[in-house]
Amino acid sequence: RIIKACQEMGIKTVAVYSKVDKKAPHVQLSDHSVNLGEPTPAESYLNIPKIIEIAEDSGAEAIHPGYGFLAENPYFAQAWHGKGIKFIGPNPKVISLMGDKIAAKKTMEKAEVPVIPGYHGAKQDTAALVKEGKKIGFPLLVKAAAGGGGKGMRIVHSESILKESIEGAKRESK
Repeated sequence: RIIKACQEMGIKTVAVYSKVDKKAPHVQLSDHSVNLGEPTPAESYLNIPKIIEIAEDSGAEAIHPGYGFLAENPYFAQAWHGKGIKFIGPNPKVISLMGDKIAAKKTMEKAEVPVIPGYHGAKQDTAALVKEGKKIGFPLLVKAAAGGGGKGMRIVHSESILKESIEGAKRESK
């Protein structure tokens, strides 16, 4: 989608890819592509210094983080500061904020954006969370503040499994 939009605007594109993604749509559609190396994320898509080097060598004026690996990485967004390459996406502070679910929700509440009722107070022991969960009512979504990708999330339909669900979410987020 990003490459197609750039092409419609007459903007040349450079795609990066890992060894196993040589035939991926973004690689096939781009004007130029550069192999990042081995398929492991640490050696390819998460190798920020290598991506910076490729962008600089290609003469890129801007970079889009894609969807996934680097799209929610504040360090990747910050890495472009002072390099003369525009990062297409939120600023690093916003990315960091949205990664912290409690801070994000408090920020939205302060901005008077409607949010789903919930508890994100200081008391995080199981007994306090059970008490707050009962106040909110069922069904509940128990979500660990840490962890990503749905880790620690549980739908709780009744009080009988609330304590167990909270403790399980806490374990999983660690």
